[in-house]
Amino acid sequence: MPGSTLNLTLLTSQEITNLKWFLWRTGSPSPSPILLQAGTRVSLTSSRGRVLLSIVNTTYKWAGDYICCFEAQGFRWELHQMVKVSLRATDVAQLPDQLSISCASSPGFQLSCCIPSEHLGYTASWSPGEDSEASSFNTSDSQCFVLAVRRCPAADTTYTCDLQSPGLSPLRVPVSVTIIQGGDTTCPEDSSAGAWNVTKAGHVAQAPCPGNKTGTVKRTCRPDGVWGPIHSSCTDTGLLALLYRARLLRAGQGWPDEEVPQILAQLPDQVVVVTSPSDLLALVNTIKVLAKIVASARIQLNGSALEALLKTTDKVLDMDASSLWTTARAQISAVGSNLLLAVETLARSLCPQDHPFSFGLPNVQLQTQLLRPTPPSDYRVSFSTQPMLQAHIPKHSLAPLGHNGTNVSVTSLMLRKLDHFLPSNYGQGLGDSLYATPGLVLAISIMAGGQVFNKGEVIMDFGDTNGTPHCVFWDHNLFQGKGGWSDAGCQVQAASASPTTHCICRHLTAFSILMSRHTVPKNTLLELLGQVGLGASIVALLVCLGVYRLVWRFVVQSKVAYLRHAALLNVVLCLLAADTCFLGASLLPPGPHSPLCLATAFLCHFLYLATFFWMLAQALMLAHQLLFVFHQLSKHRVLSLMVFLGYLCPMGFAGVTLGLYLPRGQYLGEGACWLDRKGGVFYTFVGPVLAIMGVNGLVLAMAVLKLLRPSLSEGPQVEKRQALLGVIKALLILTPIFGLTWVLGLATLLEEVSIVPHYLFTALNTSQGVFILLFGCLMDRKVQEALRKRFCRSQPPNSTISLNLPLVSRGKVGSVCMRVTVAGSKVPRISAAQAGGQAINETYIP
Repeated sequence: MPGSTLNLTLLTSQEITNLKWFLWRTGSPSPSPILLQAGTRVSLTSSRGRVLLSIVNTTYKWAGDYICCFEAQGFRWELHQMVKVSLRATDVAQLPDQLSISCASSPGFQLSCCIPSEHLGYTASWSPGEDSEASSFNTSDSQCFVLAVRRCPAADTTYTCDLQSPGLSPLRVPVSVTIIQGGDTTCPEDSSAGAWNVTKAGHVAQAPCPGNKTGTVKRTCRPDGVWGPIHSSCTDTGLLALLYRARLLRAGQGWPDEEVPQILAQLPDQVVVVTSPSDLLALVNTIKVLAKIVASARIQLNGSALEALLKTTDKVLDMDASSLWTTARAQISAVGSNLLLAVETLARSLCPQDHPFSFGLPNVQLQTQLLRPTPPSDYRVSFSTQPMLQAHIPKHSLAPLGHNGTNVSVTSLMLRKLDHFLPSNYGQGLGDSLYATPGLVLAISIMAGGQVFNKGEVIMDFGDTNGTPHCVFWDHNLFQGKGGWSDAGCQVQAASASPTTHCICRHLTAFSILMSRHTVPKNTLLELLGQVGLGASIVALLVCLGVYRLVWRFVVQSKVAYLRHAALLNVVLCLLAADTCFLGASLLPPGPHSPLCLATAFLCHFLYLATFFWMLAQALMLAHQLLFVFHQLSKHRVLSLMVFLGYLCPMGFAGVTLGLYLPRGQYLGEGACWLDRKGGVFYTFVGPVLAIMGVNGLVLAMAVLKLLRPSLSEGPQVEKRQALLGVIKALLILTPIFGLTWVLGLATLLEEVSIVPHYLFTALNTSQGVFILLFGCLMDRKVQEALRKRFCRSQPPNSTISLNLPLVSRGKVGSVCMRVTVAGSKVPRISAAQAGGQAINETYIP
């Protein structure tokens, strides 16, 4: 039975020697039987007078004539045992395995079931067979049984392909046919992306693979009658043959010492036929299986086999990332990690007589050296990359390996582009996926006495890097075997005599460096610009508080004015505290163990969020005035809601962030008393800011439309000009107050090359206090009038007149402020100037 365990036992009463097991597979074109050795499915055990061959999970690939060869009593003996194994349902290829058809457009259809060519003894019959004709044909690797149905059945029908062979269990393979009835939702015929017939909603249409491909092409018709994406499992027949051969070799069929180099020699020719993600996965899986065979059987490869591997790897790394690698990684996320481990394993398996070995291609460079029983003082290696990649292993790491007289070999492998195909998985301490790699992976391994030596110190130089790099290695055991970057046992050491950084790791494996995708290089001018801007902002905000101290009771005489200015005052207070805190953070020692640094980071997070939430409160106030003109607001209720929004909401965000990320060690950024930009903690600040900017942007657009609507219709040019000036004024006032200049922060997160967005962002946002003073405070009409009024009160008036008398003003040359008192009327402020005549200008305070 397929899937069961096959046990063949040899009982002997005499001593036997040179025992070997062979298999002559049914239907195999090989002129000689296949050697059976211990593998993933084959096990060989022997005891006194008993030898057992056991094969688990048998398939049709294990059917045939088993031969036991041994020598006993001076003769060579051969014992034969014929074993038959039935086919499984998964061994039969149906095309299609389900079908939905419209009898109106297609009165007939064709079904087929194909079996491997090793089982030509099978016969097939179809049921039901009415109004149909059965036939068969053979291909190079299969035998197909075809049923041509000439008349479409009236209802849904299940056709069955009955396969029978003497001495084996019968196999029934069903194919369901669904008839499309009137009113059924269907996907229309589509010839733009292949020949797709009308298909019933919820069913899957199938098509054969083109040319020398094996598999099927499937496309789902969605419930709404819309075609889904095309999914293809078509794989080159030659690549599949190599993969099946490698799997059988690992299972226990064949001669690993001979067949592994043979398969490797064929890979460079096969890699050119890789045109689909399925082809790429088959090729990588073949290399992966061969690496496991070499590691388990301790096979040593010659130089030509290794060259074939490196040529194949170079072409694989040069394949198109968008059309092949991206889709392949979506199917098997660890495909890049599997390739790295396989190439690394095979590269260190070079036989001793071929050392030293050096081979270079654009994406792959390999250097090996046999150190003999007495290692040199240091092992050094360099690769011709830009920048140059260098590494060396100190003498004290190599000294313990040569004491027992065994050969010591060091293999250094450089792989370009492979780090881009590895999963974006980061171990503990590295945070989330906000890193970029330099495009280089360096794998160093040491073999001593046929054993892999993983312990030892290695110092690597990846060249000059911008920002703060992290020295990491690829740990294949992380994330349930999918692999991930880890910095355990690795550290960065600044080079004293060069601008480069050195990576020091205390173990041997595949290394690289991680850098933040959006790291800005250290720039003295940028830092100075930020400090000057913060200083100017703090001074401007202090001046703004002084102005409010002078004019507060004059500008908050109405309810709406009180709420608007109260919101702006809280913006000033929060931004002043936040800028002061952020400027002082640079003076503190960074690190998670510094309470002051931790407290500063928390306060900056809270205060900057509070600034934005008060900006949101001010924007919502403006929106209410624009939308609900005649609606009266309760002063105390609205003020309470604004306090809740402006202080309690940001306190909640900051507190939850501290509680979630501080225990994980992901709260503080490296070298700064601010949030870690590499992990999710930074998005607890960016997320609310972006949301608030979106709301404030909508309110700004509403304000502009309100200003444009009454004046830009049929009015004179003067009115149009005045309306445009009002729009410009609104933009100048509302943009800095609502924090919309922070939209440049998106450019600093997305931009990876240019430094210009960082200069603009720093200049505009560190000077936001200056903008608020100029446009939010001093340009306010009521503030200006209050300042003039307070200024004028400091000088006594020259005369007092009544409005029902002619206006007469006498005074000195220059401007004179006079107060006019009129009972039961508004109070005008009159300024007169005498310069060859008299002019009077009256302004009414509402």
